[in-house]
Amino acid sequence: MLCEEQHFGRAAERSFVSQSAFSNAIQELESVLDSQLVDRTNRSVTITAIGQDVATQARLVLRDLESLVEVARGSNEPLCGELRLGVIPTIAPFVLPAVLPKIRKAYPELELLLIEDQTQRIYERLMKGELDLLLLALPWTMQGVEQQILFRDDFCLAYRQGTDWVDPDNYRFNRLDTDSVLLLEDGHCLRDHALAACKIRNTEKVRRFGASSLLTLIEMIDADLGISFLPEMARGSTLLRNTRVSLHSLSDKSYRNIGMAWRKGSRRSEEFRLLGEFVRDNR
Repeated sequence: MLCEEQHFGRAAERSFVSQSAFSNAIQELESVLDSQLVDRTNRSVTITAIGQDVATQARLVLRDLESLVEVARGSNEPLCGELRLGVIPTIAPFVLPAVLPKIRKAYPELELLLIEDQTQRIYERLMKGELDLLLLALPWTMQGVEQQILFRDDFCLAYRQGTDWVDPDNYRFNRLDTDSVLLLEDGHCLRDHALAACKIRNTEKVRRFGASSLLTLIEMIDADLGISFLPEMARGSTLLRNTRVSLHSLSDKSYRNIGMAWRKGSRRSEEFRLLGEFVRDNR
């Protein structure tokens, strides 16, 4: 609580104890661990590096305790109980609408909680124990995880019908004008994957300011502000419905992989692989 709130009063309120009791508990924990977990001033609270590490391990311990409770209750069926899934915004609107109803039907005892955010953020939450499993685009540099590649997602040239920016049937990247390529802003893995997979090396052709979201990017393409590169899974999606955005297939080498990732050594590894196979077969 204290890591999230950065304030003793708010953290105590969320913990349903008085501020003095909460502060005393932190002091006692520091005494037991013989380490300073919090730097205190009259106006601010800062969690020390050791405090951050302790908080991360505590979250993992709590998740392990929850798993022990599930085992003690005799829940031996696969994909039962709570599962917190992190998914990136360039996959969620294309895969989840089709697969979620099938998951609910096949695994009615599974309580799937979804968190949508950028890759780095859901990875950090996974390693803190706040998430159990990730659905993301690969490759992405991660340590301490197991990965399962589900399927390949090709990149397509995305443009507004009738545009003068590009001739789709005779597309060559080196023929594009300066500032003609629209991409998501830094932090979105779709930007990095598009740059790598579509072999975009001349940054002068890429618009300096990126779109803040996938929806904004599609709206910019539909307004004929430039062209872009979207994944094949976007074809026929609701995001493209009622727009004049068209997708044109590129070479076989322009693609990203879609996969699952979870912490190494997780007791639920086999469950995660089972869910990954289900997503692959029912998307």
